[in-house]
Amino acid sequence: MSNFHRARNVNTGDITNINANNYHHYDGRSRNAVKELREHIAAGAMHDSAERCDAPKCHPETRVAVQGELVGWIENGNKEEEPKIIWLTGPAGGGKTAIMGSAAETCQKKGLLACSFFFSSFTGSTNRRFKRCLVPTLAYQLVQHKALRDVGERILSCVEHDPAIFEKQVGVQFDQLLLQPLREDTDLPKVILIDGLDECQAEEYCDTPRSPQEAARANEADQTEILHVLLKAANNPSFPFRIIIASRPEPAIESFFTDIAHYTTRKIFLDVKYNPDADMLLFLDSKFADIRRRYNIPAP
Repeated sequence: MSNFHRARNVNTGDITNINANNYHHYDGRSRNAVKELREHIAAGAMHDSAERCDAPKCHPETRVAVQGELVGWIENGNKEEEPKIIWLTGPAGGGKTAIMGSAAETCQKKGLLACSFFFSSFTGSTNRRFKRCLVPTLAYQLVQHKALRDVGERILSCVEHDPAIFEKQVGVQFDQLLLQPLREDTDLPKVILIDGLDECQAEEYCDTPRSPQEAARANEADQTEILHVLLKAANNPSFPFRIIIASRPEPAIESFFTDIAHYTTRKIFLDVKYNPDADMLLFLDSKFADIRRRYNIPAP
């Protein structure tokens, strides 16, 4: 019998994280690249982060129609003529983040989720507000993805070759950390989720005096830069993922999807079509039932 029978967490200098048949093999240089990449991510922006443990999720049996529409599009939408981007939009408080959180969990369970980023300008760590953390955070999730070992190694090779990649433009980062490493693989997850794009803020203005108009223009510039990068990726035949972007219908974002990305995007607006009143009734009935159980109140 091997001396390594049932061994776990063996470290022989070049191999770490051995556990059954699932492990990541990193030599010393790759471990340095992982550490470098880790220092540039917004860990709290990942859908399953501890920071998002209290984030809103769809109550069971609510938002069934829109969730089904999203997951169905991800699972079955392989026709070339179909758009590769969904823009999920609606007013504040319409349930976009709850829907995206629930969709991320569903897609992860089904093996469909590649990576996610949940922007937030009001809660959580400040690096969830800025564009500089977006691409590194997406790339880090691909490196850690069990089904994407070869992709992960190519991402780390890029970081090792060019540690200054994190100081470059978002489009350059996206090309070198995501597009190029993905070109050689075909058996991949299917979707990237980006929530709260309208909450992305221009970092250089956060600590300096500014007028509301200047701040708004700077924020819009960063948001549209991200949209242009994602659109370019979606139009690249070698890019394997579909993309779901959720945001409020702010003017610059609305203009982008209407005027520039119209033929590449499917818009889902959270309105009465998705029966929010019935969802609210289900939610309230459930909460009242919980109260009755807790205090032994008989049902009416």
